[in-house]
Amino acid sequence: MSDKIPNMDYDADEVIENFKAKFKWPNSGDVEVVVKPKKLGLKLLVSFLITLVISGAVYYIMYPALNFKSSDLYTFVIAIIAIFFFSFSILIGARKKVEAREYAKKKSVIPVVIALVIILVMAVGYLCGATIFRAKSYSKLMEVSNSNFSEDFENINYDEVPRLDRQTAKVLADQQLGYLDEYKSQYVVTNESTQINYKGKPVRVAYLQYADVFKWFNNTKNGLPAYMLIDLVSQKVQVVNCVEKFGEGIKYSPTELFNEKLLRHLRFQYPFAIMDNPNFEIDDNAHPYWITPVLDKTIGLFGGTDVKGVIITDALDGESNYYSIDTVRTDKNLNWIDVVYNEDLIIQQYNYYGKLSNGFWNSIIFQNDVNIASSGSGNIALDDDVWVYTGVTSIESDTSNFGFILCNQRTKETRYYKNGGAMEYSAVESAKDAVQNYGYNAIFPILLDIENQPTYFMSLYGDGYTIKGYALVNLEDKTLVGTGLVDVQKSDVKALNAAVSNYIDALKDKGVVDENANADDYKVEEDDSDKKESPKADASDSETKSVTGEIKDIKTSVNDGNTVYYLKIEDKYYYIKVTDCMEVLLMKKGDKVTVTFADDSGDFVLATSVKIK
Repeated sequence: MSDKIPNMDYDADEVIENFKAKFKWPNSGDVEVVVKPKKLGLKLLVSFLITLVISGAVYYIMYPALNFKSSDLYTFVIAIIAIFFFSFSILIGARKKVEAREYAKKKSVIPVVIALVIILVMAVGYLCGATIFRAKSYSKLMEVSNSNFSEDFENINYDEVPRLDRQTAKVLADQQLGYLDEYKSQYVVTNESTQINYKGKPVRVAYLQYADVFKWFNNTKNGLPAYMLIDLVSQKVQVVNCVEKFGEGIKYSPTELFNEKLLRHLRFQYPFAIMDNPNFEIDDNAHPYWITPVLDKTIGLFGGTDVKGVIITDALDGESNYYSIDTVRTDKNLNWIDVVYNEDLIIQQYNYYGKLSNGFWNSIIFQNDVNIASSGSGNIALDDDVWVYTGVTSIESDTSNFGFILCNQRTKETRYYKNGGAMEYSAVESAKDAVQNYGYNAIFPILLDIENQPTYFMSLYGDGYTIKGYALVNLEDKTLVGTGLVDVQKSDVKALNAAVSNYIDALKDKGVVDENANADDYKVEEDDSDKKESPKADASDSETKSVTGEIKDIKTSVNDGNTVYYLKIEDKYYYIKVTDCMEVLLMKKGDKVTVTFADDSGDFVLATSVKIK
């Protein structure tokens, strides 16, 4: 029986290794001959077609400029090479057959060399444009001329300068859009807005964008129906309905998708142009346009960014025209354009001028006559153009400015003013300290001329970004401050006048100006909206009506610096200023109230009083 028992004398590890050897994948070193794949020509053709399709999709998504001065082009070419080689390797079975993998490795030499050459060209291009080698060229990108503060600022009145910045203007635009039922659920106001001069007034224009992708699907056929026009002086917001005014909506914008996305739309028209971010503007007829700066790299391959022209695109139908920068500067028909040079590019070029005029190593080691733009910038209207304002300070981050610059955003004309004093944010802190009991913040200041004194002007705002008052701070002595508050003066204009009166009094007290300096020379006359009596007084001259009902909805807005409450009762909104009815602050949805009014025509009715029942 023992003869039938198998021999159990063996090494288990040896058996397992022998078993594994039967299924072992050969190493590359075991392959002595590189085998040419079958149907190689067909596979190359298919690889080319796959590359063509995928690269087309990548181009559609990236839309790089077909310009050797654009780094995106080199990245795109390397991506094409990678797509072709990867698809070819898959088709010849490089993942499954070692001989195919070795063939792919052998043929990869050429695309790898091409990619390395592209990377080398990019590296050489960057080095040729490096500031360490081309400091003088960078310092000459911007020409700066000295100018006289008193002469240039003589005609800038403090009652005509912007009282809102980008953030506070957006809050007002959001509030205004919220009142319009046909818009509020479908669109939102974009974070981007452009400050321009419109009919002699500083305004911001902001386009709408779809609330989400589903709203895009629902509305993109007709485009964006309107845009927002924010008056930076009166603080009034107008919703300009393009469909009613021009017969169609805004079809092309940065927030659209597919072919209506603005930069993609422009790329198909101008495949070689290197484009900056578009600016939304309107002409004198309120027609919306996109102003897209076309850039050039003037130093090395990728350095020395400057504007060489603009593309003007009709936001409604997408028709575009290109104009050289010289044409934009000289053609009077294009004077309505305000923003060609974006603030970031202006600040960058001035910093090159301030740091590199005496060479690269001087900016690092000796730092003789080295200066930079201070943190933050603002905009003012001058000579019917929009100018960027920013202080000039030491590269060592001093707490004061020794001058400031103005740069024209249409022509890039740059003026330097040797008027030193407190930095902008230091002036902001002085203004905030003057009203610290209220906890107000201040917008970025604008420099004005008050009694031949360079003076920072800024608006004060509360937690809801509602303008609460104004402050004036002396450039040379930031302890000289004048403020005026809307809630105290009961009027936006009166608050403005109070600020200048208090400021001139502070100048007199320190002997900075003569005693005969008269604040009345600067005071603003009250317009009709400020002169008229309160609604309560007006109501006495006409028949008083009333309505009692439950508050279905409450909205707020800021008009001329005054907070206004809108109470929806039945099918109408009744509105009243907080200063005329403080009790409205305590009201909420569901409260039963009695509203008195004089005229109930229209969907919005001016209330004379509101009382809780």
